[in-house]
Amino acid sequence: MQELALHIQNGVLDAPVSVAYLVLAAIAFAFCVVRGRRDLDDRLAPMAGLVAAFIFAVQMLNFPVLPGVSGHLLGGALAALLVGPWVGALCVSVVLVVQALVFADGGITALGPNIVNMALVGTAAAYALIALLLRVLPRTPTGLAITAFAASVVSVVAASLSFVVQYALGGTTKLATYGLGDIAAAMAGTHTLIGIGEGLIAATTVVTVAKTRPDLVYALRGLRRAQAAKPATTPSVSTAGGVA
Repeated sequence: MQELALHIQNGVLDAPVSVAYLVLAAIAFAFCVVRGRRDLDDRLAPMAGLVAAFIFAVQMLNFPVLPGVSGHLLGGALAALLVGPWVGALCVSVVLVVQALVFADGGITALGPNIVNMALVGTAAAYALIALLLRVLPRTPTGLAITAFAASVVSVVAASLSFVVQYALGGTTKLATYGLGDIAAAMAGTHTLIGIGEGLIAATTVVTVAKTRPDLVYALRGLRRAQAAKPATTPSVSTAGGVA
């Protein structure tokens, strides 16, 4: 199943599905731009550029997950943690566009489906879990690492299952010899392992940033803003001294 990769190549999905997802990606991208403008400030704007550059660089590096199978960082969870869901989705989208146009990593006709899977579904799934975990776990390096790790695994698996939905709607004969259940099992199983590798990278990166500049971690700032509106029940994260 060489076509079972999240960077979908040309011809894996038929034209109607590819076009429909391109339209969906464009609408969602515009919505993220509008919402992302509300978050942009003197810290977030340069951080967004750094996050996009980091994701682009790390996506070029593959790590082995099974004999003959390798994976790489998708970046949705990492971006959601550092710059938020809206700007994070934009960062991953820009990376995917550059990779498709310059490096042919992912087909041009599959750009819409790829953006939906990795930039939108992956980032949204990650941030939903992040918002939950950062309210129940202690805001310590360990708690933040667990959050980053779990969100990464969920993000990658959610993106892979989004592809399964796309294939069910308009998969081509390249994968016609496999049943939909086989494809879903292969995608979820393989990308769970990839998600574990991504989780280790994301956890290490986010904890390193939080220990020195917690004010640059969007998820922590958002949690503080939410708790500022009600009596605090747990110690807050210090912007001067790292993660409490």
